[in-house]
Amino acid sequence: MEIRVLRYFLTVVREESITRAADVLHITQPTLSRQLAQMEEEMGVKLFDRGTRKIQLTNEGLLLRRRAEEILELVDKTERELTEQNEAVEGTVAVGCGDLAAVQLLAKLFETFHARYPAVSFDLYTATADHIQDRMDRGLTDVGLLLEPVRIEKYDYIRLQQREQWVVVMPPDAPLAKLERITPKDLVGPPLILPRRLNVRSELAHWFGAEFDKLNVLFTANLLSSSSIMVYNKLAYSIVIPGSLSFWDREKITYRPLSPPLTTTSVIAWRRQQPYGLAATKFIEFIRETLRDQQ
Repeated sequence: MEIRVLRYFLTVVREESITRAADVLHITQPTLSRQLAQMEEEMGVKLFDRGTRKIQLTNEGLLLRRRAEEILELVDKTERELTEQNEAVEGTVAVGCGDLAAVQLLAKLFETFHARYPAVSFDLYTATADHIQDRMDRGLTDVGLLLEPVRIEKYDYIRLQQREQWVVVMPPDAPLAKLERITPKDLVGPPLILPRRLNVRSELAHWFGAEFDKLNVLFTANLLSSSSIMVYNKLAYSIVIPGSLSFWDREKITYRPLSPPLTTTSVIAWRRQQPYGLAATKFIEFIRETLRDQQ
């Protein structure tokens, strides 16, 4: 399977038409069709349902699209890193993070580092710690800001001093908004949104104690933004790390801290013994230098 043909495949998927894709790729439609047919023959699977006006992917085609996007992202990143190996520090550093208060520290690191190396840019990817670690393990992300608990054996890391506080998110006119703090018993009954990460839910289960099995869990969610939309529409209360929530309109959505308080830490981490491009190497050195007092 050639990289060139994977790019052809993704162009067809994006354009939903072999004819339009051929125009974009500046090749003939018969040539493109033949390349795709050869790829299907080599893999022994059918990738497209061609009976409709638009190109439709089979289940095998959907899997290939996901893998092809990952493969080409890694190929492009590798090509950038190879061209960066010179004295001029330039290129892109791939950074993953959750929606955490500690992203404020990340912003300061970006600002200072960019002032030192103005030719460096950043590819910022937001997801849960589990997803970011998976991307780090596959070489797609250089540095991750991860909410604990996380398995950290394969990484070098710095645990940040700033603690992340768990809160309950709600509309301003919700009954629980009348309270200054939210106890486990306050959350028994109303519909809730819990974090999708299993190890994080385990931390919350410990906080809830005997009340955990009585909860009315309507949703699990992996990002603050999507769960907060459910809260805004008054579908449920959400238990989250507030992160960027402090910048939102408090007349539309608000939050209260848990009682007893529940906090956790985050780490900024990178794979141990991983080959990095020059820009990422310099950024990791800069993190070590800047956060030395937190080690």
